[in-house]
Amino acid sequence: MTKGYRDLRVWQQAMALAERVYEATKTFPSEERFGLTAQMRRAAVSVPSNIAEGRGRGTDAELIRFCSIAYGSLMELETQAELADRLGFLPQESLDLIVGSCAEVGRMLNALRSSLSTGD
Repeated sequence: MTKGYRDLRVWQQAMALAERVYEATKTFPSEERFGLTAQMRRAAVSVPSNIAEGRGRGTDAELIRFCSIAYGSLMELETQAELADRLGFLPQESLDLIVGSCAEVGRMLNALRSSLSTGD
């Protein structure tokens, strides 16, 4: 492992996703500030944070483990975005953007885990 976490495309895409989530949740009702807004933001921030922590641990096994945790946070975020849509908090365009970004980051996480597992 020679690259830092900032060099990983999956981390870069996860950071962009977190930015999108912060932007999208700005318009949520104020009573959701400690509810769905906070949950979505925490889940979004968790994805790149876990990638960075896994890389920082210095072993492929740790990076694989933290990528799995990041993937779980990604699924939480996707579920929360779906709920926000059902509650009328999230416009369809924002939902599509977030869900599409989740899918992309998820594929990248799976590819990274797979390549580390096989030693590619």
